[in-house]
Amino acid sequence: MTAVPGYPLLFDTVLRRLDAERAHHLAFALIRAASRVPGPRGAVRGAFAPRHPALRVRALGLDLPGPFGLAAGFDKNAVGVPGLAALGFDFVEIGTVTARPQPGNPAPRLFRLPRDRALVNRMGFNNDGAAAVAARLARRRATWPVVGVNIGKTKSVPESGAVADYIASTERLARYADYLVVNVSSPNTPGLRDLQAADRLRPLLAAVREAADRSSPVRRVPLLVKIAPDLADEDVDAVADLAAESGLDGIVATNTTIGRDGLATDAAAVDALGAGGLSGAPLKARSLAVLRRLYARVGDRLTLIGVGGIETAEDAWERVLAGATLIQGYSGFIYGGPGWARTIHRGLAERLAASPYATLADAVGASARAPAPGTAAPGPAAKEAP
Repeated sequence: MTAVPGYPLLFDTVLRRLDAERAHHLAFALIRAASRVPGPRGAVRGAFAPRHPALRVRALGLDLPGPFGLAAGFDKNAVGVPGLAALGFDFVEIGTVTARPQPGNPAPRLFRLPRDRALVNRMGFNNDGAAAVAARLARRRATWPVVGVNIGKTKSVPESGAVADYIASTERLARYADYLVVNVSSPNTPGLRDLQAADRLRPLLAAVREAADRSSPVRRVPLLVKIAPDLADEDVDAVADLAAESGLDGIVATNTTIGRDGLATDAAAVDALGAGGLSGAPLKARSLAVLRRLYARVGDRLTLIGVGGIETAEDAWERVLAGATLIQGYSGFIYGGPGWARTIHRGLAERLAASPYATLADAVGASARAPAPGTAAPGPAAKEAP
């Protein structure tokens, strides 16, 4: 899974022995430091971010060098985007950012489950707040990749004030975002997931859309919503229908799960960790199922971003075939190390070259368009409407 031979040993002998959040801060500090100096930055980019022209993709009105990005949660405050791009990520989604600064939940709040290649977190949207993050984004340079901004509700704000809270974040951040994601699916902010209900989500998304247009009157900022894997199938359908009817640009599927089924880690040890969202390999099957359901519902009308349990190039390719135009990872980065994005890119390029599809766009949703037994398979140009 990793293209850096020494990383598994480093993980097992050093990083795994550190508190997970402390290890994250240490690794991220090294990434940021390397990106600040031209020589090391160029060396890192040359080693870890080779480009595969066949993987270029246009999505959300944006041209990207490839489809593979870093999911929200790793860089909450937009402090290390250039360094992450140097490691090969085609785009970086920062956040989750809230209108007001907040420390998040008490530590410890991030845990590894190595036997399951998974993480449990109850970070609680710890971040510097929309104003501070907006100031950093305002200083963006041309060397930055595409940056998505993920926004959530401030914990101290009551549910009755949720819409106004999201509006406040949008008004500060939208003009600096290449795309904007409304996060209503983290399990670590009380009541947040209740906002996924269609009757509550509709006015929230409408208000954020209006605020984004006010904040960025010249450039329309693409707007997406991020949903939980724990939604019932009929609720996934309802969100898909709402997103299409509301003129949203896409859906991010999926966030972490509150489920703990099928883990190899001892159940008592998992219970001892307490509440939080589970990410990584155990999320793979459900996240893929949600993606397939969304694509069956909306087809090419929305841009779908597949995230959750992606570890290998085969996982990423499967998401593309299931309907994802873009793909994201996070937990796989922790276990795969600095060469992970490079490995994913190489494997995707190999699979595309071996497929009947001329471009990555032709492959999006191909498994949903598979012909019935005994019929001819569609050629690369036969992208049928679902």
